[in-house]
Amino acid sequence: MTHLFPNYKRQSIEFVGGEKQHLFDREGNAYLDLTSGIGVMNLGYHHPVLNTALQTQAEQIWHTPNLYENSLQEEVGKLLADGEDYLSYFCNSGAEANEAAIKLARKATGKKKIITFLQSFHGRTFGALSATGQKSIHEGYYPLLPEFVYLPYNSIADLKEALDEETAAVMLELIQGEGGIIPAEKEWIAEVSQLCREKGILLIIDEVQTGIGRTGSLYAFQQWGIQPDIFTLAKGLGNGFPVGAMVGKSTLASAFGSGSHGSTFGGNKLGMSVAKEVLQWTRSPEFLSEVTEKGKKAIEYLSSRLIDTENVRAVRGKGLMIGIELASPECLEKAIANLLDEKIVVLKAGNNVLRLLPPLTITQEELAFGIEKICQVLEELENE
Repeated sequence: MTHLFPNYKRQSIEFVGGEKQHLFDREGNAYLDLTSGIGVMNLGYHHPVLNTALQTQAEQIWHTPNLYENSLQEEVGKLLADGEDYLSYFCNSGAEANEAAIKLARKATGKKKIITFLQSFHGRTFGALSATGQKSIHEGYYPLLPEFVYLPYNSIADLKEALDEETAAVMLELIQGEGGIIPAEKEWIAEVSQLCREKGILLIIDEVQTGIGRTGSLYAFQQWGIQPDIFTLAKGLGNGFPVGAMVGKSTLASAFGSGSHGSTFGGNKLGMSVAKEVLQWTRSPEFLSEVTEKGKKAIEYLSSRLIDTENVRAVRGKGLMIGIELASPECLEKAIANLLDEKIVVLKAGNNVLRLLPPLTITQEELAFGIEKICQVLEELENE
């Protein structure tokens, strides 16, 4: 008997401990985690600096409402701005951050229409769900919020046709994570950014999964050579502690005045103490360079090793956000199960993509070990 709703498809394993890149179940078995808890534990498990920061803050005060000054929020906001003219609003999750972005865009522009893209994922609250371009996630929740338009990803012609005077914003992921690790084409993004500027339309970049060093830069948009009006963060920002942020240009400040939006727990001092240390770590050029190099080697090896494997359709990604497109959903399910038997934890994305989001702190040797196991499992599936 369970006292939980069955809204998650759970494996019959409970992880009760973690250390760096490894998880431990109740029987003491060690698993190499190539998921980071769905892109959350970017700095791995049981990180001593983060543990100390959280424990130190917990001994002082856990929570104060956002009716008073919060110097930790100011410090984290400055780090998030990364030298640019951005302001931050803090919340508890990626969905909440995207809700705030949607509200800010509509309030700042006075317009309602927001363009998003097929296969996108922006969260499961009603606003974020309505922004998500996946019918399978919409099922059972119609009617959704109006004024969201879903277009083909990487298609400039469709976007040009859809943009009009009622458009408040264009909202997108630079790599569609849940949709199947689908990167945006640089030329397309450059045109999207230019069109938004020319027409006075806000550009919102959802960095919930791609941000905080995941792709080899603090934010993925830095590699695409654009500067969004608004971007959103969560997952890796708190390394397991629930923290989200909506970051927007200071010119939008008047649209989010007192009483316009809020969160009881958003920006609480426990979360901010962790986020501050996470950002100090992940902003390091040396750290980001290592992420880039590890990701490059992993993608190159997977691509060359699996090129003749019939079950593999493509390998793609950036940094340590990697997708292996397989021949079918059935092949994906078998691969995930077989890898779990080998004590390797991986994820799915879309219908048939094996997704890798290892901790950014994973060593080259550990990553190579995990990738070798993945290759062996995929090759063995050929003979079944």
